[in-house]
Amino acid sequence: MFASVGDRLVVRSNHVDGPVRDGEIIEVRHEDGSPPYVVRWSDTGHEALVFPGPDAEVQHFVDPQAAP
Repeated sequence: MFASVGDRLVVRSNHVDGPVRDGEIIEVRHEDGSPPYVVRWSDTGHEALVFPGPDAEVQHFVDPQAAP
């Protein structure tokens, strides 16, 4: 798993119809983009150091103003 600042971390419940939690990655601790990440959760605004598990995925966002 690799991420950059501004990507979104999505954590899905391992229960059927369980909640999905997401947050913005606001800090990446390693230069190669590997965990842990500091995440600002969208539901609470709380910032936490997160070591994502197998139920998590990173959604990468492309800057529309970036040169091709």
